[in-house]
Amino acid sequence: MARHDRQWASAAAAATTLLLLPLLLAHLPTAAAAAELNLPSYHYSDPIKVECMNRSAETGEHIQLANNEIEWVPFPVCNETNKPLEFHYGIEGEVTCTIPMVSDPFFHLLEFYLHADAPLMCRLANRPTPHVETVGERPYTPEYIPLVFALAGTLQMSHLHIATHLNVLLHSTPKHHIHPHDSGVIDSGIAYSTSPLAHNVPGSEGAGGRTAAAAENSRRLIIGDPLPLTFSVRWFPTPQLPKTEGRVEWSGMGNHVGPSTIFYGLVAFLAGVIVSAVYFFGTVLPRRLKSRSLGGATPLGYGIGTSSGGVGNGWGIATKRAMD
Repeated sequence: MARHDRQWASAAAAATTLLLLPLLLAHLPTAAAAAELNLPSYHYSDPIKVECMNRSAETGEHIQLANNEIEWVPFPVCNETNKPLEFHYGIEGEVTCTIPMVSDPFFHLLEFYLHADAPLMCRLANRPTPHVETVGERPYTPEYIPLVFALAGTLQMSHLHIATHLNVLLHSTPKHHIHPHDSGVIDSGIAYSTSPLAHNVPGSEGAGGRTAAAAENSRRLIIGDPLPLTFSVRWFPTPQLPKTEGRVEWSGMGNHVGPSTIFYGLVAFLAGVIVSAVYFFGTVLPRRLKSRSLGGATPLGYGIGTSSGGVGNGWGIATKRAMD
């Protein structure tokens, strides 16, 4: 019996392997994907530094280094953190960054940004800097994704009005299933001002339906004033936006069900069904057949071998033979 069980167990394992092998081979990562898995990835709440293109305050043109590469400088220092602006991977919410004082060169740069003569072009590293370097391999060179701040407002002769609230949308690349659930790579991003004309609100309710609440996110600015900026940050796990017929339903990083989740759930279910079926027909059923008589095991039998020696009625129930 032990040998019989081992044979059936081997047969079950072989059958399961043959059925699942094509599915597993189809979803094995390619050589390029396998190499990508060795690169560093952001983990949940990791800081992401914002670097911006350095521009001339006189002409608005970008500044180049001696090797003709564009010079990138950190975003201005925020009064709240005493550090340049940072976002955190997967963290959604409001980020406040107050620039303590708008200098004369920065004021003129704001004029370029608001007049659309030059964009506030920034960038984010798509992956973090690795903590460990492999001896003999070329050091990892980060790649950057552009993050343009579409800063809006209006210019006046002696001052300017600037919309201080911006929406920031950041996308991650679809990741392979062996990545940790809270890790990933940045794919793309955009930032844009909201209610750029809110300074026209005369009172609690202004023209065009704008309210005083929107006017709070607009600032009249002169040289020497602080500039409070607020960023509403939202993360998406793929480059695509949610499609909900006009409604945006988003629960944050990684809290979603995609095709890969459904596929692997289906594979696990089928594997369980196959193993259970092979075990039942290979082990459980033969044991039951051997432990019972033919009449008691087959619903269409004739009750052969019953304890009374009679002939069954077709369902394995023995009946006594009439005596002459």
